[in-house]
Amino acid sequence: MKSILLLTAFLQLTFIGFAQDSTVFEYKSIEEALVNPEKVIRLNLSDQQLVFSPTIWKQFVNLQYLSLKNEHLSQVPEGLVELKSLKVLDLSGNDFINLPSNFFELRSLEELYLNDEKELNLDSAIQVLIKLPKLKSLHLENDGLKMIPDAFSEFPQLEYLYLNNNKLKEIPANILQLKNIKFIDMKHNHINRKNWNSKNPISNITIKF
Repeated sequence: MKSILLLTAFLQLTFIGFAQDSTVFEYKSIEEALVNPEKVIRLNLSDQQLVFSPTIWKQFVNLQYLSLKNEHLSQVPEGLVELKSLKVLDLSGNDFINLPSNFFELRSLEELYLNDEKELNLDSAIQVLIKLPKLKSLHLENDGLKMIPDAFSEFPQLEYLYLNNNKLKEIPANILQLKNIKFIDMKHNHINRKNWNSKNPISNITIKF
């Protein structure tokens, strides 16, 4: 009897682990996802160039991951802020210039991808992004950046910053002032390593060149 109970418990734990595997729940079709939107945890709509109704998003009450990569959107879809459970959002490879002023309403967002966004007004975007209370990881890769806005130092919770494949000539002092920053990816910029002291006093930050 004891062995049966142990086996049952093991199977239950195995099932829970399987159910929590994010790949199990990844939908790649908006039509399929809308059949039972409350069950959708991951939604990958990359490279589909879709047109979105602003009313669809509030149906995805449990959505935690959304990719709209390479959709060539001229603006962030209206109603996206209805995704109250969203933790990871990939908006890379689009054509918008500004983020909507209410973008900070994505209050559960922890990781944001804004890679390959050559048109993005980063000064304006930062003013919105610093209002995201849980944002810990920000990707600004291959954005053609030559400088980082001063307001960057105001990020409250940022821990991981990806600035690789840009045109920065030095590590911006304001990102070194982030009180919670742990990791900065600076690969493939125009930084002269000789000008950076690898034994810098900011020992709690890992910087990848």
